[in-house]
This record gives sequence, C-alpha cells and structure tokens, in this order.
Amino acid sequence: MSCIFCEIVARRAPASFVHQDELAVAFMTLQPTAPGECLVIPRAHVDHFTDLPDATAQHIMGVAQRIGRRVREVFRPERVGFLVHGYGVAHAHMIIVPQQGPHHLTSDRFARIVDGRVVFDLSRTPVADRSVLDAHARLLAADAGPPSRAGGDGEVITADRQPLP
Repeated sequence: MSCIFCEIVARRAPASFVHQDELAVAFMTLQPTAPGECLVIPRAHVDHFTDLPDATAQHIMGVAQRIGRRVREVFRPERVGFLVHGYGVAHAHMIIVPQQGPHHLTSDRFARIVDGRVVFDLSRTPVADRSVLDAHARLLAADAGPPSRAGGDGEVITADRQPLP
C-alpha cells in the first residue's frame, strides 16, 4: 500500500505547501478542525515519530514552531497546540492545531458516542475546499521561515503535479 504522505512529498498527490526544505515539508490538513491546521512531516518515510533521527525530530519541531507563530498572527487562536499521536497515516507527522479552548485538540473533533461507546472517525469532518487550503498555505508561508530550496514556500501542487502560480 502506498503512503499518501510519500505521494505528497513525491508530488504525485495534491497539497497546499506551507514549507519545504531538504528534511521536511509542511502542508495544510485536508480535513482541518480549525482554519490554519497543518502538518509537518519528514521527507523520508518513517512510521513512528520516535524512530526519527534526533536531528530530524528537532528540525520538525523548529519548523512547527515557526509556522505556529504565524498561525497565531494570521488566525488568532487562543492557543496553538502541537500533536504527535501516531495514528491516521503511518508516516511520522506533527499536527499544528489552532485551539479555541482547552479541549480543542484534533482528536476531540472526531469523537462521538455510538451505542454507548466513544468512536473516533472523520465522517462528520468535511474536506476543506482546495482554494481555501491554498489561500491559508500562502498566508502561513509568508513569514514561516527562510525560503525553501525545494520549490518555494506557499507553493501549491495540483493532482497533475503542476505548481499553481
């Protein structure tokens, strides 16, 4: 089975990039729980975040920190949270979550009770409009760090692998 994050890194799947460099990329979440939610992932496929080399994990945290500052400026959430939970896609990733309260983490938006049990799924979380994700990526990339050598921050790659202007 192919990894969707590897497909995004290879530019075979669409994404709205916030940041790109030699070690990591950041892009908007397809089903965000709040405007500005995005992911930072290593370019290399590593399943468990704890298996990343220390330098790569530190780099991802630094990228997330810079983007998180920009999220605060642009979207004005109460807090910005960072989440590494290890599920969803079997490729190490850190989720940057604009929070509007103490219980607003990604997972609480997916929870519901079915037959007396707590169930987590994405079925009631809509897929964001690509034009909105693209606009948010451009806003966040404006001051998220030094320009990338890998194709320009805020670059949007479409399904046919063509960058948008």
